Amino acid sequence: MALSELYTKYNRVWIPDPEHVWKSAEILRDFRPGDETLELQLEDGEILYPLDTASPQLPHLRNPDILVGENDLTALSYLHEPAVLHNLKVRFVESKIIYTYCGIILVAVNPYKQLHIYGDAVIHAYSGQNMGDMDPHIFAVAEEAYKQMARNNKNQSIIVSGESGAGKTVSARFAMRYFAMVSKSGSKTRVEDKVLASNPITEAIGNAKTTRNDNSSRFGKYTEISFDKRYQIIGANMRTYLLEKSRVVFQSEGERNYHIFYQICACADQPEFKSLRLCECLNMECKPLGPYIIVQPQLKMSSSVLSTGLTEDFQADVFKVLAGILHLGNVDIQSVGSDRSSSSDPHLAVFCELLGVSPEGVTRWLCHRRIVMVAETVVKPVPRERAVNARDALAKQIYAHLFDSVIHRINAALQVPGKQHTFIGVLDIYGFETFDINSFEQFCINYANEKLQQQFNLHVFKLDQEEYRKEDIPWTLIDFYDNQPVIDLIEAKMGILDLLDEECVFPQGADQNWLQKLYNYLADNPLFEKPRMSNEAFIIQHFADKVEYQCWGFLEKNRDTLYEELVDTMRTSKFPLLANFFLEEEPGGLGSKGIKDLFTNGVCVWSPSGFSTEHWSFLQFRSSLYLLMETLNATTPHYVRCIKPNDEKMPFEYDSRRVVQQLRACGVLETIHISAQSYPSRWTYIEFYSRYSILMSQQELGLNNKKQTCKTVLQRLIQDSNMYKFGRTKIFFRAGQVAYLEKLRLDRLRGACVTIQKHVRGWRQRTRFLCMRGAAIVLQQYVRGQRLASFNPAALKQGWAAVVIQRYWRGYLTRQIYTMLRNSTITVQAFTRGWLARKRYRKVLGLSINRSHEGCGNLLSDQRHSYVEYMSVAMYLFTVNYLGGVVRIAENNLELQKEDHEKEVEVVREENRRLKEERVRLQRQLEEEAKANGDLQDQVIQLSKHIKVRVQRSYSSKKHVKVRVQRSYSSTSTSNLKPRGVVVNMIPGMAAQLLFMCVRHADYLNDGAKLKSYLILPETAVVLSNIFLQEFMKQSSPSQCKNCLHNFDLSEHRQIFSDLAINIYHQFISVMEKALTPMIVPGMLEHESIQGISSMKPTGFRKRSNSVYEDQEVYTISSILQQLSLFHQAMSQHGMDGGLVRQAVRQIFFLVGAATFNNILLRKDMCSCRKGMQIRCNISYLEEWLKEKDLLQGCGAMDSLKPLSQAAWLLQVNKTTEDDAKEIIEQCSELNPVQIVKILNSYTPIDDFEKRVAPSFVRKVQGLLQDREGASSHLMLDIQYRFQVTFPFIPSSQALEHLQVPSSLRLSFLTRI
Repeated sequence: MALSELYTKYNRVWIPDPEHVWKSAEILRDFRPGDETLELQLEDGEILYPLDTASPQLPHLRNPDILVGENDLTALSYLHEPAVLHNLKVRFVESKIIYTYCGIILVAVNPYKQLHIYGDAVIHAYSGQNMGDMDPHIFAVAEEAYKQMARNNKNQSIIVSGESGAGKTVSARFAMRYFAMVSKSGSKTRVEDKVLASNPITEAIGNAKTTRNDNSSRFGKYTEISFDKRYQIIGANMRTYLLEKSRVVFQSEGERNYHIFYQICACADQPEFKSLRLCECLNMECKPLGPYIIVQPQLKMSSSVLSTGLTEDFQADVFKVLAGILHLGNVDIQSVGSDRSSSSDPHLAVFCELLGVSPEGVTRWLCHRRIVMVAETVVKPVPRERAVNARDALAKQIYAHLFDSVIHRINAALQVPGKQHTFIGVLDIYGFETFDINSFEQFCINYANEKLQQQFNLHVFKLDQEEYRKEDIPWTLIDFYDNQPVIDLIEAKMGILDLLDEECVFPQGADQNWLQKLYNYLADNPLFEKPRMSNEAFIIQHFADKVEYQCWGFLEKNRDTLYEELVDTMRTSKFPLLANFFLEEEPGGLGSKGIKDLFTNGVCVWSPSGFSTEHWSFLQFRSSLYLLMETLNATTPHYVRCIKPNDEKMPFEYDSRRVVQQLRACGVLETIHISAQSYPSRWTYIEFYSRYSILMSQQELGLNNKKQTCKTVLQRLIQDSNMYKFGRTKIFFRAGQVAYLEKLRLDRLRGACVTIQKHVRGWRQRTRFLCMRGAAIVLQQYVRGQRLASFNPAALKQGWAAVVIQRYWRGYLTRQIYTMLRNSTITVQAFTRGWLARKRYRKVLGLSINRSHEGCGNLLSDQRHSYVEYMSVAMYLFTVNYLGGVVRIAENNLELQKEDHEKEVEVVREENRRLKEERVRLQRQLEEEAKANGDLQDQVIQLSKHIKVRVQRSYSSKKHVKVRVQRSYSSTSTSNLKPRGVVVNMIPGMAAQLLFMCVRHADYLNDGAKLKSYLILPETAVVLSNIFLQEFMKQSSPSQCKNCLHNFDLSEHRQIFSDLAINIYHQFISVMEKALTPMIVPGMLEHESIQGISSMKPTGFRKRSNSVYEDQEVYTISSILQQLSLFHQAMSQHGMDGGLVRQAVRQIFFLVGAATFNNILLRKDMCSCRKGMQIRCNISYLEEWLKEKDLLQGCGAMDSLKPLSQAAWLLQVNKTTEDDAKEIIEQCSELNPVQIVKILNSYTPIDDFEKRVAPSFVRKVQGLLQDREGASSHLMLDIQYRFQVTFPFIPSSQALEHLQVPSSLRLSFLTRI
């Protein structure tokens, strides 16, 4: 489908807006080719959007609301600037989510607020997860880098960039903290702690307050974290470059110097800082600090600082150098005439005293210079301006060397013995910068970003090509912006850098001369411009924006001139640290790797023969940048782009103009442009089938092959095959096609809703009509009856009289029939009873009556019998004639009785059949048990051969026993929970009973050696843990007290076995957690236990992570229930006490609830109404399992699921009115305010019929939550939490004297006691 066909009525578009950059509008009329305008509806009225009829540039289409707020920007159907800007705004402002994926980039928006998403529990939640499974996070990027390093054995790098104040340093710090947590080293060096401890130090000496950021990094840093073959941290190394040395001597209005200066000034009154004489600097305007001195927290010489290699002596030297720089900055140089200067400031004497240099030498060479001629050497005074420049250059150079020295010390402390196997580099680099006044520093920064952008573009193309190759899709060349011409403009022959070097060589070189050369040589370059209104600047068209650079100061900053006489004076210092700063470099001093000196902040030294170009700032920076790019190209990069949402540093405030400026500068929009050129939307076949099955016909749904079904449906819906491509595992869509499918899906849903509404409304109308019709008939009857009564009252009276007569007559007839029937029945009964009585009488008297009278009696009897028969027949005919209806009723009753009888017979037959089957099953079971008994006897015989009592072992100490028992149990007993062999059918606790009898036997013999040998057996230690409790419990009965030991006191073993029992319990819990943890999230969250209510959404590029394996096992809620049943069976077979079983089940249920709840908080795609239904259904399955196992009462397992249950309820409840907010506060008692707000902000509609939670409602809930007292501020539940376990005293039901010891065990001596 062509893109222009989507401009139909009710669709929405984006149009430019000067205030908000882009504004949304709704189309009022379908667009047709040739239209000159497009009718749009804005919030403030209608407009006509003009179009060019020749080649109309239609406005950008807006994505459906269902796609807005996605985790990955590449999941959007329309990929363009307004879509990216709006999606980030919805996530940041409404959902309070700061991280978003944009393909391979993680976009991080600075919230200017502390968030609860960086705790240790969050780190553990992201550890081991695939990229895209959880919400976007800096931890997810770090985990992906760590996982790819471990799997591919390839070095990784994380490139964190952004403008000042965007949060680069914090993001890099969190990434290194993640590595330190997930890959803790096993050595005692604790390198990961040293890496984290170095961050505050580098920030103190390298960060400063600027107008845009209170903690801005004024240097670049690349930290390499080294790993061994086990992928544990063994060391680290920091590379720094382009330190902003000019800040030491000059700060713009509203900015400050480096933090370290303010920190030592805050400590000026402390005794250890008295000798630095800092109070003299504070009594006046301190020039290096500026006029505003804000007290910083005092310096702390903690153990973490000492662990980084900065000893107390070295720290004292550093503070002395810093104090010297402060005093040097306050040195006042006076003019003496027009070409002379002098200085006799007291601060100069303090500087020389602190740093151990000659006051005369420093005073002389600050205000003079030496010129070597052919025949003589001349010392010439310099004017005040040059003397001030020399003072500032000296201060900058001393600070630069101090900075390098501290970094060198930290690197030395971070290096530990061991060979580096792989490394992960974290690059904290400033992003593209453009200010009102741009100078040499911005030029270097933007040049570095041009190189990084070029590397980024090549990496994006490489990933796209690899993805297309894996999916067997032909690769097509994509047109994109190539910034190589800009790089050539800067570094090519006769480019900007070449001309700068040429001008710096001349002693009389000036910025204006260099600028004129740029105008002359680069005027024809389309990327270079001359400002119209200025002759002191030039413009470069960078990849992000046009930047105007002021030329003044370029040469001086590039040279960073320091006279050789001052350098020689510093070398003669009696202060070793300062003297080492200015040592002469030996030839070939780059070292084996050539890294240290290239990254050292050098200086251009003025010698009598001219300038030394090898230390010019830009040449040095270009060399370091070259090595950096070489390192990055040899690694797998991961990108983090930090965005500053507003300049006022307001929390969760979104300035669209500032954000779009940074998106253009950091390459995010270029990534979107590259993605939109090909197939930006990529869905798996399963996702497509789940989402668009509503568009499929019954015949298509009947196909077994879902992949083929997707192909058939798509070919029917979208005729143009160029709009999509079928890969091996995914379907690739061009821009706009997913939105078209969403439109078709929405139309189908709307049609279905209309059909449902039509039938419901028809049913309601029909029901209403029938009710009205019945009421009308009743009314008509009464109305008609009144009319008849009004016209013929006599007829009504006669009719009523006839009814009365009929009633009485029918009653009379019925009574007559009843009387006749009753009399007839009595007569028949009387004759019948008489006949039966006489018949019995004749039988009795028949033997005694004379035969002669027998004939007469028979004749009389026959006559009477004939009479009776005659009367019976007469009565029968009468009854048949008059009671036919009664007979039919009797027949019906007989038929019903017959049916009931047949049903009862069938039930009896079924019961008989079941009993027969049960008899057969019992016979089989008896046979199997007989066979099992035979096998058990064989096993007992084999086992008895291997049972030996180990004696003559020394019992060293209580601690020795405990350690050996725990190790043995950890290595053997927890390997398999299911009992095997002889113990399967033995009495629970029988082994413990036998071993305790052995202990009693040793006590009876008073054999201490044998008793010790029993106690050091690992098996004995395990099974006696409950038996020994009987020895010390006060609840023992008198009969049990008879079994107490008499010769030995084992009270010292009570704590051993008590701790051992707890350890065994926790080991058992750990085994269950290890087996159950992989099943929890797939079974509780991802699997659809209620089929048909869930609907997948596109996931974007991040679902294509290299960490995803296709052969992963699919877990369901049934898998969890099956595993729980196995655990319960194992506990039952081991004879575990019911109380302990309930405690174990409660602990496992807490794990299930906590792991599921934590994933809900970290997965925005799981926060929907339908997912809440799934979770509550799964909770009901768990509750049914508890009922089945008789564990529901007194267990507390369901209470441990309350946070999860309340979270699921919160996803389903209405979230609109104030009453809803109060209900949420009342019902969600187990959730703290942070968790409630997080779920509300993360709520995600699945369909267009659902609505997002309004920010005003979230604020209303937050206001109500403020009244809660003692609420926790932790976001995640601690899945490592363990409930306190208690071991109840359970007396044995088996008496020792009644215990039958198997003869095969050869323990007959036990019966002697």
